[in-house]
This record gives sequence, C-alpha cells and structure tokens, in this order.
Amino acid sequence: MFRDVAVQLDDRFHRLTVGSARLEKLADGCRWSEGPAYFPAGRYLIWSDIPNDRMMRFDETSNAVSVFRTPCGHSNGNTVDRQGRLVTCEHGNRRVTRTEHDGSLTVIASHHQGKRLNSPNDVVVKSDGSIWFTDPAYGIDSDYEGHRAQSETGGCHVYRVDPGSGEVAIVADDFVRPNGIAFSPDETRLYVADTGATHVKDGPRHIRVFSVGENGRLTGGEVFATCTSGLFDGFRFDEDGRLWTSAGDGVHCYADDGTLIGKILVPEAVANVVFGGPKRNRLYICGTTSLYSIMLHVNGAKTF
Repeated sequence: MFRDVAVQLDDRFHRLTVGSARLEKLADGCRWSEGPAYFPAGRYLIWSDIPNDRMMRFDETSNAVSVFRTPCGHSNGNTVDRQGRLVTCEHGNRRVTRTEHDGSLTVIASHHQGKRLNSPNDVVVKSDGSIWFTDPAYGIDSDYEGHRAQSETGGCHVYRVDPGSGEVAIVADDFVRPNGIAFSPDETRLYVADTGATHVKDGPRHIRVFSVGENGRLTGGEVFATCTSGLFDGFRFDEDGRLWTSAGDGVHCYADDGTLIGKILVPEAVANVVFGGPKRNRLYICGTTSLYSIMLHVNGAKTF
C-alpha cells in the first residue's frame, strides 16, 4: 500500500499522496530505463532502455508493453513538444532529433560551431519553441550507453536551439556533468541537475536554478537542492511548483524553497519521472531495470 512507500518529511507533503494507491510495476527487463515522455492524445508512454539501444512503449489503456524503436541511437532523454511530436536525445548518434507525425526523423542539433556534441542527455521544449538540452559525456565515456570517443567540444554544457534560426548556442558552461533539465511551470526559472560526482571526487550532486531572461539568457545558477541519496537525474514539476526528482532511493519531492518535503521509495535507483494520465496525476517512474507508476493527489504542470 502507499503508506509503505511514502515518507513524509515536512507537513507540506501531507495529502499530496493517495492513501489507497500503490506503487505499480508496469514493465521490467531493461538495463537502464530513462527518458519517459507521455503522449496524452494516445494515452501512451515512450521511454528509453539506453544500453539495449531501444525505445519502449507502454499503452495506458491496455497495459501492453512493446518496442517502439530499435535501434534508436542509444536514446536517453525524451520530451513532447507543443505539436505533440517526440523530441529525443540520442547518446549513440550524438544528436537531438524530432520524430515527425509521419514517423520521419528531423535532426535538431548535432554540432556546435562545427564540433560534434558529446552525447545529449535530457531535453525540454519551451513555449516559444526553443529547445534546451544538456550534453554531458556519458554516451562517449564507454561503449555501454553509446560509443566510446573523445569529446570534440572540450566540455559538458547546456545548450539552447533557437526556434527561428535553429542556431545551437551554449547557455551555461560551468557544469561538470549537466543532466536533468526542466522549466518551472511559469518558465521564469530553469533547473539543471549536475551529476559531476560520477567523475570528480566529492563532485556536484545537486540541482541548480537559473533565472531565464530574453533570448534565453540565464542568470543566477545557485544550488537549489543537494541529493541526499545517490544522485539526481531527471525531474518534473507539478502545477503548484513542487519539483519531483529521481534519486538513489526513489523519488524526492521538493517545495519551491528547496526543502525536501517527502519521498516515494522505489526498490531500484530512479533515473527519471514524468506525469501522465488523462488528468496528469499519475507519476511514471523509470527505475534501473523497470517502469513503475503511482497515483498522486497532485497534477503535473502542463507543458503542451
């Protein structure tokens, strides 16, 4: 039952959870589940199984699980744009692509100033059509989640793709390993995880927050929260501005002031989450080898 997996750390977490709900395992057999994206028109979820070089599909109406695409360029993060199209970070192909309604692929970003990207990791689309993504080196570190290679850019950055010109520009260059990325519901703030502790002793394991100005200019960048179990990875916001993020022991919920107010314990390390269901009150959770979900008393922020 839910009371066995929900941990309240602050009174503000009270009644965000459903007492009779339970954590449901929807699929297993993956090597590293990542990048869930929910399509409300079809009531289905797409997620990545990076080392197996495949994208999976969960049908919410029938509970059927199937392979959506393989090979898929060792896809990682996914999102849905305002036109209902799938936008994907491809570790193996070192690019960001969009799946059009007819199934064809459009390359959104693959280079910056003539140099190949490292391995785009997570992506978000702003309401103005600009596409923002992180580019750590996890996909070129080894052949497990991509293809071993040397970095051409010489760093791990956060990028913005201009909606008009398609220009790929660096908007933040002071990360060790930028990872999960999301806008606040009103899009005035951008949150980015840094999982640099995977490569640097005592390195960052936190989420930073930036103020978003005109033409994508970022200011600030202070630490919003530091992970208390493992590392943060992907995260999403509910409509009231609370941040729900992956962590080593499950899903952590943060108030907008950076206070950890509660957890949903999951039996595997969590990589990413997304809100789904007709009312956006079903939290889908990508665990290490599995896909889970749980019903909540909150609704995810509308991003489409």
